[in-house]
Amino acid sequence: MVSMHTQSASRSFASGVATPLRTRRSLATWLFTCCAMIFLMVLIGGATRLTESGLSITEWQPVRGVIPPLSDAQWMHEFERYQAIPQYRAIHADMTLGEFKTIFMWEYVHRLWGRLIGLVFFVPFLWFLWRRNIPWSLVPKLAGLFVLGGLQGALGWYMVESGLEARVEVSQYRLAAHLAAALVIYLAMLWVALDLWPRRIASVDVSARLRRVLGAVLALALLTMLAGAFVAGLRGGLVYNTFPFMNGYVVAPDYGTLSPWYRNPFENPVAAQFDHRVLAELTWLAAVSLWLYGRRLGIGPGLKRVLAIVAAVATLQAGLGIATLVLVVPIPVALLHQAGALMLLTALTVALHRARPLARVAAAAL
Repeated sequence: MVSMHTQSASRSFASGVATPLRTRRSLATWLFTCCAMIFLMVLIGGATRLTESGLSITEWQPVRGVIPPLSDAQWMHEFERYQAIPQYRAIHADMTLGEFKTIFMWEYVHRLWGRLIGLVFFVPFLWFLWRRNIPWSLVPKLAGLFVLGGLQGALGWYMVESGLEARVEVSQYRLAAHLAAALVIYLAMLWVALDLWPRRIASVDVSARLRRVLGAVLALALLTMLAGAFVAGLRGGLVYNTFPFMNGYVVAPDYGTLSPWYRNPFENPVAAQFDHRVLAELTWLAAVSLWLYGRRLGIGPGLKRVLAIVAAVATLQAGLGIATLVLVVPIPVALLHQAGALMLLTALTVALHRARPLARVAAAAL
């Protein structure tokens, strides 16, 4: 058993002396700030998708693209480039320059926010490194997160590129991959930040069974969110807008219209929506069951509170999902639904972190 820890410290990677709790708190605050920015980034990306703005910028300019068009001539140049892609001709052929500016700015803010996240991460990283405040064990993890962030930017362009020539929208496969990468970065950074944040550790171990159940529910929630990416990519939220049945059917008759059958969950809007519904219902049931199960165990009050939050957020998220569907995907409600999914992943990650074996908790605090 490990006694209460209120003065835990980490080792400096260079000096070998204990790093003050104040430094641990500073490192954690920096990473929590980056997590909040990634959280908002996912929502901005969702708004970009819902407003059909993602293809409005047809070039990838990591440096020059920081400055938006400033003159009428520059705006017309960007508009003419957009008019050359299939989406404009098929969907927005009557779009005015003023309307184009609106969707352009959504995509511009999305890309600019991604650059800001990189800056907010990299500059403090160099500062803490120069001050020798980062333990050796943490350096490769943080460097890896930065590399993943850069690759995520490239993956974002790879996604956009899929909609510039032969399609009127981006590939749903690349959209799901882009979201998955963002979630991996977010959850990995959140985990490291939780490791760093000094907190009181109760000397009550948690069963391995509960940790396995928590991990399974987190995996289910992730799978549900990725299934939602296919719904968004295929516009599956615009069909069968009734609940709990699909226009009176348990399974819509056009669920398996594509051949071979395994294409349907990823390319058939009806199948994608049905699969997302089922996964969401299972996630809600698992989250509530987890809370009820945790109430019967001899775990600390802190973890019990987190499990209660998991159940509450899952219930709220289920309601937002139903509202998004039956109201035919209004943008504000759809964005709240996406935020709810991120909140659920966050709560589950915090719960899993708190449920680690005490030996690992003690090791992370050294």
